[in-house]
Amino acid sequence: MADGDIHSHKVLILDFGSQYTRLIARRVREIGVYCEIWGHEPDRGAFDAFAPQGIILSGGPDSAAAPYRPPLEGGQAKQRRSLQLSGGGTQGSVPRPPDWLYESGVPLLGICYGMQLMAERFGGRVEASAKSEFGYARLDVSAPSRLFDGIQDRLNEDGAPQLDVWMSHGDRVTAPPPGFTPVAATANTPIAAISDEARGLYGIQFHPEVTHTLQGLPLLQRFVLDICGCEARWKPAAIIDNAIANIRRKVGGEGKVLLALSGGVDSAVTAALLHKAIGPRLVCVFVDNGLLRMNEGDEVMAAFARDMGVEVIRVDAEERFLSALAGVTDPEEKRRIIGNTFIEVFEEEATRLKEKKGEPVEWLAQGTIYPDVIESAAADTGKAHLIKSHHNVGGLPAEMKLQLLEPLRELFKDEVRRIGLELGLPHDRVHRHPFPGPGLGVRVLGEVKKEFCDILRRADAVFIEELRAADLYQEVSQAFAVFLPVKSVGVTGDARRYAYIISLRAVETVDFMTARWARLPPELLETVSRRIMNEIPEVARVTYDISAKPPSTIEWE
Repeated sequence: MADGDIHSHKVLILDFGSQYTRLIARRVREIGVYCEIWGHEPDRGAFDAFAPQGIILSGGPDSAAAPYRPPLEGGQAKQRRSLQLSGGGTQGSVPRPPDWLYESGVPLLGICYGMQLMAERFGGRVEASAKSEFGYARLDVSAPSRLFDGIQDRLNEDGAPQLDVWMSHGDRVTAPPPGFTPVAATANTPIAAISDEARGLYGIQFHPEVTHTLQGLPLLQRFVLDICGCEARWKPAAIIDNAIANIRRKVGGEGKVLLALSGGVDSAVTAALLHKAIGPRLVCVFVDNGLLRMNEGDEVMAAFARDMGVEVIRVDAEERFLSALAGVTDPEEKRRIIGNTFIEVFEEEATRLKEKKGEPVEWLAQGTIYPDVIESAAADTGKAHLIKSHHNVGGLPAEMKLQLLEPLRELFKDEVRRIGLELGLPHDRVHRHPFPGPGLGVRVLGEVKKEFCDILRRADAVFIEELRAADLYQEVSQAFAVFLPVKSVGVTGDARRYAYIISLRAVETVDFMTARWARLPPELLETVSRRIMNEIPEVARVTYDISAKPPSTIEWE
């Protein structure tokens, strides 16, 4: 690979079903090193081709103390993966990486369950803890280790380094494997870290990827940069240069690209990259499908013409989308219909452009990002179940006339925002709250009707307006209203009101893979509720969603 290749220094993360796996990846990217998340039984050929400088084993919900299950190959592995995804499980055994992974000579860090797997594999002992350890713990470093050298929050009473860490485990290593040295302990876990310095094998029972482990990032930097020898090449400017080069290579010197423009940050950054790469050969199509926020169409058309000077074609397709969705209540079916209808519109516009200008459009560009791919193609990890397909990933038809171009497919949301700022996009555009590709189609629960969308649009506009007025819009990561197709009794003056319910949702998150509900001031919620019910007579009740992700998702459908 070329010396400046941003992918030439990389880390492989094997997923064992931890809710923190994506956070590990984000931390490694934050360090400036490219990484990918794979399933726990990687193919040897694919591994050799990927050639990582380091391997990280994630945590997981299983027990390494369960009976050993040798890894399978080929069709057997696919059959097991299919069983897991269908809920069949693998009774009497737990997921483990293949033996050859440990013998690859690549430095390896096992986190939580990953540490237990490594200990069990090399002859150590893993047992259920008499007392589970969840949350804050003080970790005392008890022996020299390259992983911990010079990293501490304080010194303990014996003068040894001490760290504040975050634990989440029910099992623990009770005897280290031959050749491994116990290097740290907590009050509840006598063996909280192990190392085999000669082979570059390390295990830690705590989670360095979460912010509650105060020295977590320096620990990961130590492993990725110093132990694995990776260089920090994954930087916004380099990512932009790489994306532009890839776009030009794929599209060629004459190809035209049609971009599915939504107005959100992902499609905005995609538009900026494409415009920089191919200039006037980019044509943006904005589909007004009747599932947008208040005044969204006019704002998008004005913003992109003003900020970027790109050609934008607006297509009025409200009746078409709502007709296709009539009678449909299943969220996955709604996403599939919306995705297919989008593609139909884009292909029709590509044909019109060819007829009008005599130049064929061969490429369809989308603002797909890494979390979209992870949530839609959960089977790739071998552990995660499909949560929901995204209309621009799992919702695409199997056969398309246009070739797909997704410049942001490797990036997390925060990386997309950093790139957008690097490209010179306005701060307000880059830090706008995400809006789902299917739009209000997944915020109107059940069947989607124009009446419901109109009610929801108005309620959502009130919520966002009040958030901005209180200077809280940028304090939350995402905020929106949801329409519930059930009615509740209310009273206005002396009259009975029997009308619909609106739920408000606001979350705080960094990566959108996990999120907590935003603690908005009660006075603000009261104002929003009062305004919605006063200004929208079709609404009789307003609620506030206090669900975290997990177990809930951010969107309701």
